[in-house]
Amino acid sequence: MKKIIIASAVSALFLAPVMAFAQAADAPKSPHTFTVNVSLANQYIFRGLAQTNGDPALQGGMDYSHASGLYAGIWLSNISWFTDQNANIKSAPVSLASPGSVGPPYTPHKSNAACLEWDFYAGFKNSFAGGAWNYDVGIIQYYYPGRYDNVGAYRKPHTTEFYGLIGYKWVSLKYSKGVSATTFGVSESKGADYLDLSATIPLGESGFNLLAHVGRYNFPGSANVEFWGRSGGNNDLFDYTDCKLGLTKEFCGFAFGLSWSYADTKDTAPDGQTTAYMNAFGKNVGGHRVALSVTKTF
Repeated sequence: MKKIIIASAVSALFLAPVMAFAQAADAPKSPHTFTVNVSLANQYIFRGLAQTNGDPALQGGMDYSHASGLYAGIWLSNISWFTDQNANIKSAPVSLASPGSVGPPYTPHKSNAACLEWDFYAGFKNSFAGGAWNYDVGIIQYYYPGRYDNVGAYRKPHTTEFYGLIGYKWVSLKYSKGVSATTFGVSESKGADYLDLSATIPLGESGFNLLAHVGRYNFPGSANVEFWGRSGGNNDLFDYTDCKLGLTKEFCGFAFGLSWSYADTKDTAPDGQTTAYMNAFGKNVGGHRVALSVTKTF
């Protein structure tokens, strides 16, 4: 009898953890997922345009997703492009420009400045056909808290877009449509759109991914006389094409990225004075750019 009791006790001792593990494994998985991400980059490039005038960027965000496909999140980064186009320097052009937008004639007694981009987005995404195809639809607002003492022809840069994406395996096509009165501050630009063809291609078993992208930004061809005046320009001067090639690699829980990008942005209007994509420091915010980044997701 003692042997039976001892054997039963030993069995219970060993089986208890196994049964507890089995019960835990049977517990339903939560449909809710929360993640946080933090990134450091040598510069912030958005749609081929410099957002920090070549200076480093600290970025981060929070995301919520539901098993149904619903998601929402926020993302933040330091920026300088809006402030750069109002920089208080003697060599400033007659009109000052910024990434994707234009500025008013320089006014030394008033100032416009913003140092933060704060994005809010929500949407729905899912896959079909056995997971080979995927789609994503949603809305995003690019919000720039700051000081707007003298916007003049230059409107506040807050921008809202609807977007839709269709993807097949490692390639995707995304279309974004501006629905706010202005697009990143460009007057008379409601309806500006951006078409983005991108691919993330695994390079065998190396763990590296090749990034390839080409995009096209189109603005409504408004005369926008308030800004362009008699310069011979109109909002078509904001149209441009950009492309990017890069590599990513996961290592020790971090995602590392290296990319080269180019945007064929125009410096000025035909008069050579009214600027399009040239900032107050005489730099075209498009052109050739190299970006390095490291990201950690929790």
